[in-house]
Amino acid sequence: MGLIDFILNLAALLLWLNWRSLHFDPLARTLPTTLVGTLKRAEPRRWAGWQLLLGLALLLAVRAVLYWDIGSAANWTPKLDLGVVALAFRSGSFPPALSLRATALYSVLSLGRLLFIFYFWLLIVALINRRTAEPDAIQKIIRLHLGRLLRWPWAAQLALPVLLALALWIGLHPILVSLDVVGRVRSLTLLVEQGFLVGGGLFFTLKYLLPVLLLLHLVNSYVYLGASPFWEFVSTTATNLLRPLKFLRHGKLDFAPLAGILLILGFLHWLPNLFLRWLLNRDLTLWPQ
Repeated sequence: MGLIDFILNLAALLLWLNWRSLHFDPLARTLPTTLVGTLKRAEPRRWAGWQLLLGLALLLAVRAVLYWDIGSAANWTPKLDLGVVALAFRSGSFPPALSLRATALYSVLSLGRLLFIFYFWLLIVALINRRTAEPDAIQKIIRLHLGRLLRWPWAAQLALPVLLALALWIGLHPILVSLDVVGRVRSLTLLVEQGFLVGGGLFFTLKYLLPVLLLLHLVNSYVYLGASPFWEFVSTTATNLLRPLKFLRHGKLDFAPLAGILLILGFLHWLPNLFLRWLLNRDLTLWPQ
């Protein structure tokens, strides 16, 4: 069930990105008063925006019913991993109406989490490549997705995802309490602390993105894999990311990618796990309650 949930999330993400891409189409937004506005597509548009959004809504609704119907039978509990805490939507322990509400909320929040991480990754990549004078094709698409946010100062860009996560956590907390997903907190201060932990956990998801980019850059440095916008994007991003480690390059030998991978995994994976294990051994918890 976990694999099915992941595949359905990817399908929902693709529907969302296809809908967003319609807003980037110059032929769809031009007026006939311009030269480009007089141009028409040689082939009809396959999908309209409302059809993509309707398909996305149907996907979320159908999988919510699917999880509600077979989740308990398959001994599967939907869990939303937020890094510092995992929310369990135990649909089998509720009355049918409340159980369906729990799985429906999980269906929406599961996609919301994926979208949040996806756009956070786009923002981080855009920040890494912010000084690139001539962006490649993939970077141009990233900048289209982020829009006016790229005009903000870099500190505000980094703070925005954390503050949005905080606002969403506070807003959703009463609903999660009503469904017995989380316990009621004793004060607003503790709720704010929880929200900041959830938002800060976004940075630890970079351990799944940045090492992969550096590894691909390392492979492409020694094995010619052809010229394409993807490899240009990987090379540019990795080069900018490894700029502080350029002293590790000696002639044709470049140890910077390996050092970068180890540093990222160390700070975003190994050290946090050691700290959490240290807390567990002392019967302590990082999560405010």
